[in-house]
Amino acid sequence: MKPFPENRRAAASAAARVRTILSLALAAAALPVLGQAVPTPPASPAPGATDPAATSPAVPAPADTAGSAGLPRGFRGVELGMSLAEVETVLKSDELFLYRGGPDVTLLPRPNEKLLEVQGLSFVKRAFFQFHEEKLFSAIYVLNPEKMDHYSVFTRLSERYGKPGSLSPRESVWSDGSVSVSLERPLTVKYLDLAVLEKLRQSSQARQSWEDLSRQDFLDGF
Repeated sequence: MKPFPENRRAAASAAARVRTILSLALAAAALPVLGQAVPTPPASPAPGATDPAATSPAVPAPADTAGSAGLPRGFRGVELGMSLAEVETVLKSDELFLYRGGPDVTLLPRPNEKLLEVQGLSFVKRAFFQFHEEKLFSAIYVLNPEKMDHYSVFTRLSERYGKPGSLSPRESVWSDGSVSVSLERPLTVKYLDLAVLEKLRQSSQARQSWEDLSRQDFLDGF
């Protein structure tokens, strides 16, 4: 028995409504809920950039050294590591120093050490140059407070070499592990060869240990 045309039209209409409802349900499932964040795929790194996820953990940023330059090994041509004769040659040609020659050299109590003391003119009052094994390892310049001031020297050193690594009311120190430049109050600038200084410190400690041992041996004799 064939269905009536009315029944076929009713069945077709019902099927169309079902398809419409299913289509709306699927479309709604694909839309985000109101207020819910829509996940976005990770952006690809720009060409030449490093993917942070693939790198090692970040390290602390270095100290601010904007405008800094490598630390100098000396001042006005007198550099750490020079021989006594080389330093004398520079001083004789520099108008800031009144250098007479040999009599200004003093032998120090420690072996292989000499001290050259020089009178200064204008901005420098006096200068002291200390030698170990015939090489300059310490240069100290006592500046004239009537012609120079601590703030101006500190500002200039900071502009050229960045912030000091050590700062206290007594002194400001710049160091690169090889050379130390310090500005000490009231108004002294000092250059030091750190390798030689460490060598002397170790030698001094060894000598002190030997003296302590000798003292104990002496006391043990009673």
